[in-house]
Amino acid sequence: MTLDTRIDFIYLSEQDMIRAGVTDMPACVDTMEEMFGLLYHGDYRMAGPNSDSHGAMITFPEQSPFATMPKPTADRRMMAMPAYLGGNFQTAGAKWYGSNIANREKGLPRSILMLTLNDADTGAPLAHMSANLLSAYRTGAIPGVGARHLARKDAKVIGLAGPGVMGKTTVAAFMAVCPQVDTLKIKGRSQKSLDTFLGWVNETFPQITHIEVVQTLEEVVRGADLVSYCSSGEVGDPSRYPLVKREWVKPGAFLAMPAPCSIDAGMEQADVRKVVDNTGLYEAWFDELPKPAHHHVPLVGVRFMDLIAEGSLDAAQVEDLGKIVAGHAPGRRNDEEIILMSVGGMPVEDVAWGTVVYRNALERGIGVRLNLWETPVLS
Repeated sequence: MTLDTRIDFIYLSEQDMIRAGVTDMPACVDTMEEMFGLLYHGDYRMAGPNSDSHGAMITFPEQSPFATMPKPTADRRMMAMPAYLGGNFQTAGAKWYGSNIANREKGLPRSILMLTLNDADTGAPLAHMSANLLSAYRTGAIPGVGARHLARKDAKVIGLAGPGVMGKTTVAAFMAVCPQVDTLKIKGRSQKSLDTFLGWVNETFPQITHIEVVQTLEEVVRGADLVSYCSSGEVGDPSRYPLVKREWVKPGAFLAMPAPCSIDAGMEQADVRKVVDNTGLYEAWFDELPKPAHHHVPLVGVRFMDLIAEGSLDAAQVEDLGKIVAGHAPGRRNDEEIILMSVGGMPVEDVAWGTVVYRNALERGIGVRLNLWETPVLS
């Protein structure tokens, strides 16, 4: 018997990824919804002892004897995020996450990302792909999945803090599942970012006929049916994270938070439904982090974990989005309830959307085929 030991894989540049459909938000939302069903049934694995870890991150000391070692500056991250996903995907992969807020001074994005997708049986590479758009769209799609199940069907007003990449993809996902939206309230830090964002909105979503630039988070939240904070910032002091106060929140609002967020005592109350994108992810973070954990990971779901540890929140009150998507827990129960969802980001999302884009690329003949070997030297 002759064995075929040749291994080829494809390289997909950012432009290749666009041609293969990475910016198709409605399809991405559908893919993420399918992925959540697999999460709920357990047909996935991530890193860590409970197979739910966000990934493995390199940390740098404040003081080092090595002059060339990177400093632990704002948003400095070097991280490997591996996962396996079953179902119709049957792939594994790892995203490499390099991030430095000072990149902007060099004309580069804050984060530079790559995904390697692998055959789940042999481990052979299937693709090595640019992952900035992949990561941005899968992150934005999660608020869309949440809104599909948890927002009011007649939602019309989006309140958004942060007119950056994450803000764009979150708005795109809301628009994919909430067709009656016609109003956007937006808060940004600079006129340049606001102008760029508003130009994109006008071109992409002409159905948004009313846009209001606001100056405060209170104005973002008040009267909004869909709320999202998408601003990056320094981690460490929760009193400096963007705040949501209960008195600002409209009855029936859905809040999806994929970025730093703090909540007041009113939002901590039991009548505000609290949802996370994967309960195990937050439990893994809480196990891995010093306490209080919210000082180290600024997501509101990590604050939920701190509240549980303090005894001021019942763990049963933190709901899992996968369980809701699978139909084993209710979505929105009535038009008045306020629902707050934390979006943590998971490598299974990268594997899911990366697999769909990779298969599109194969069908369309997109990408550069590269050879790993004809026959391995060591076997």
